[in-house]
Amino acid sequence: MKVDVYKLPQNSPDDLTALEAAIASSEINPQQIVAILGKTEGNGCVNDFTRGFAVQTLKNYLANFVGKEKSASIVYVMSGGTEGAISPHLTIFTSQPSQPHSPTRKALTLGVIHTRDFTSAEIGSLTMVKEVALAVHQAIVSAGIAKDDVHFVQIKCPLVTSRDRLLDDIQSTSKSVSSYQSMGYSRGASALGVAVALGEVQLEDLTSDDICQNYALYSTVASTSAGVELRNCEILVLGNAPTSTSNFVIGHSVMQHALDIQAITNAIASTGQKSDRIVNIFAKAEADPSGELLGRRHTMMDDSDINHTRMARAVVVAVVASIVQDPMVYVSGGSEHQGPSGGGPVAAIARID
Repeated sequence: MKVDVYKLPQNSPDDLTALEAAIASSEINPQQIVAILGKTEGNGCVNDFTRGFAVQTLKNYLANFVGKEKSASIVYVMSGGTEGAISPHLTIFTSQPSQPHSPTRKALTLGVIHTRDFTSAEIGSLTMVKEVALAVHQAIVSAGIAKDDVHFVQIKCPLVTSRDRLLDDIQSTSKSVSSYQSMGYSRGASALGVAVALGEVQLEDLTSDDICQNYALYSTVASTSAGVELRNCEILVLGNAPTSTSNFVIGHSVMQHALDIQAITNAIASTGQKSDRIVNIFAKAEADPSGELLGRRHTMMDDSDINHTRMARAVVVAVVASIVQDPMVYVSGGSEHQGPSGGGPVAAIARID
């Protein structure tokens, strides 16, 4: 497999100027696009429709080149919220068979998969954990990546609105939570699915009460983002494999807290490349639920005007961007079961010669 990665700026959620130019110049072959990650400038909460707007725009545009069915099969992960210094952008992943006799090396490869749709009652439940774990396992196998070489698993997962509850003829989710809280449970269950697939958590040791309660259970490579624009989970598994012919490599580390600079430099170092070779950084952000950061009280959880996930993104992007000197990085808020409480996984993709 030969995987390529492209980072393109956006002026709005429906702006495809950079992508159109890359396709017109033959830099990107639309037939080879398998996944697109984006940062859109909404609020990242339940009513953030910039995510769906961006996905719909991309699907309709790419359908002109690859047809509706193939366009729909691409994994689209739009993470809402560009607080602070985050610059809106798209990260495009393409994949094609390696050319015969091409030299191989341990480099970037990927797997993509879609789960079935979930009912409102299943979102944030053990059923979701099991379905995600199965799908992640299948994606890892199809990509030919050893579990120890998986460095980032990005999932776009659904949430529950009040209308969903009415349509499903139920009064609440299995967790009896609000629409906004359902985002956290969906992210958490999806992340635990990754942890189960990679053996970080044993399914037999997991109960429904652990989801969004027992934060000692987590994945070191999961990044999950909930949205109203889908009912299933779209999954992108990224890792290195010795059979790759890619010119890119991925590494990761785990932030212990929102100001963990060392974890970011460790993620970059794990690629074997210097920071000027970094294509993009992918990080999770969370306002520490303990109410403290490095032993000091923070107020991110207490602000009624600005959601704590938005504040956390602004903090973490400042840390990441200061290191790579590029605000066009992917920072996603809400890290339930994604790294230790108050922290989160951070991955780096670098270009290699």
